[in-house]
Amino acid sequence: MAKPTGLYGPHPLTGSGVASAVTTKGAGVYALGKQGVDGVFYIDYVGRSDDDLPGRLQQHVTEYYPQFLYGYLPSAKQAFEKECGLYHDFTPPKNKVHPARTKGANWSCPGCAVFD
Repeated sequence: MAKPTGLYGPHPLTGSGVASAVTTKGAGVYALGKQGVDGVFYIDYVGRSDDDLPGRLQQHVTEYYPQFLYGYLPSAKQAFEKECGLYHDFTPPKNKVHPARTKGANWSCPGCAVFD
C-alpha cells in the first residue's frame, strides 16, 4: 500500500525482504526506518538509485534499519527530484548532506537553491 510519501511498504530490510519486494532493476527512491506502534513510518534515511533500486537497497541490508519503503520512478532525474522532496519534507536524521546529483547532470533541486 502506498504511504503519504508515495512509497510502498514497509518491508523488512533483509536480503530476502528486498528480493521479494523490489524485483526489477530501475530508477527509484527509498526510505529507511521503522514503523511505530502508532502505524507511522519513521524515516531515518532517504536515498535513491539511478538504475538498480534492488541492488542499492541490498547495500543497506547490513546497516541497522529495520524496514524500508520504496518506489520506482521513470527516470534518474525523477528519482533525484523525489529523493530531494523526501529529504526536504522529512529531514531524515541520518542524511548528513543534501542529495547529490548524478555525475555530469545539471539538475536543480525542486525544493531549494543548493545547486543554483
